[in-house]
Amino acid sequence: MDYTIFGVAVFIVALLVFGGVFLIRPRKPESRDESAAAPPSGAPAATAVAEPEEREPGGETAAGTATAVAEPPAAPEIEVPPPSAGRLVRLRARLARSQNVFGQSLLGLLSSDRLDDEAWEEIEDTLITADVGVTSAAQIVAGLRTRVKVLGTRTPEEVRRLLREELLTQIDPALDRTVATGPFPGRPAVVMVVGVNGTGKTTTTGKLARVLVGDGRSVVLGAADTFRAAAADQLETWGSRVGAPVVRRDEGADPASVAFDAVARGVEEKTDTVIVDTAGRLHTKTGLMDELGKVKRVVEKKSQVDEVLLVLDATTGQNGLRQARVFAEAVNVSGIVLTKLDGTAKGGIIIQVQRELGVPVKLVGLGEGPDDLAPFDAETFVDAILGDS
Repeated sequence: MDYTIFGVAVFIVALLVFGGVFLIRPRKPESRDESAAAPPSGAPAATAVAEPEEREPGGETAAGTATAVAEPPAAPEIEVPPPSAGRLVRLRARLARSQNVFGQSLLGLLSSDRLDDEAWEEIEDTLITADVGVTSAAQIVAGLRTRVKVLGTRTPEEVRRLLREELLTQIDPALDRTVATGPFPGRPAVVMVVGVNGTGKTTTTGKLARVLVGDGRSVVLGAADTFRAAAADQLETWGSRVGAPVVRRDEGADPASVAFDAVARGVEEKTDTVIVDTAGRLHTKTGLMDELGKVKRVVEKKSQVDEVLLVLDATTGQNGLRQARVFAEAVNVSGIVLTKLDGTAKGGIIIQVQRELGVPVKLVGLGEGPDDLAPFDAETFVDAILGDS
């Protein structure tokens, strides 16, 4: 073999192989600007890529064009409720509209020309119809008869003054009607709200929170009505309006543990007042009443319970009084909240429930508005039902 020819052939083959590799190697990508400058054949000329415009504060461009900026969801606005002082005075006209029939009827009877036995019986019946109670009605009539006989005259001014004094004697302005709202050394005040279904218990709890926040108190709410998820939702709505946190659990949770946790949070955060909303229950159901007692006992392992407020519907009359007796036996009620007092002429229930239980009416509900719960004041109440002097 001619090695010279063979060597030349190998050289030519090698040259072809390396040359082909070099010729088919991918070209280095051109710069972005160059590729943009040379669009494919038949394609419309590309527009220059605009750099992001410089933005001015507030989400606008330097040219002043507004741009869409996603805003975070706004936090609910915290309301500042009015203070408790003067609330009943402000609501006096509303109270007078519902109680005026009762008051004016009594004044009319006492101002009549003849006050014989029949007239006095009618006065007593009017008092009983207004849920004053048989015993209290008899005492009021006896007092009025004696004083009218002694005075001998019955001008409208004298009659009004006499009736006012007798009603105040029965309502007893000297009773302590303050709600213990704390704080106390090392712990918050603890308020339990109890009552039967339908009396406005959860609403009263929320309104009471507004009263306290309006007075500058800090509040924690305990949603211990675990039978209804809607009750806890409702309480959270009330709390969010005034910045009061709500302790709640899933529906069906142990109400005593929820109440305990609410008080524990109040202690930890040095809150002024913890208000515990309990489930509505029929006063005839022994098991449910026993459970209410358990809630109170469990809470007292963490802190003293300073108030047990029983919510009563003013329109229920004698039935409301029966309810009050059972609740008082179960949890030692310390005060009454009368709701719907604006819609009934039976405000005499105030006299009767206080007489039967020895427990003062501390708060009254006079409407559907969020700030229609007011501290009860005996003199303002009597003046409202008798009209201006």
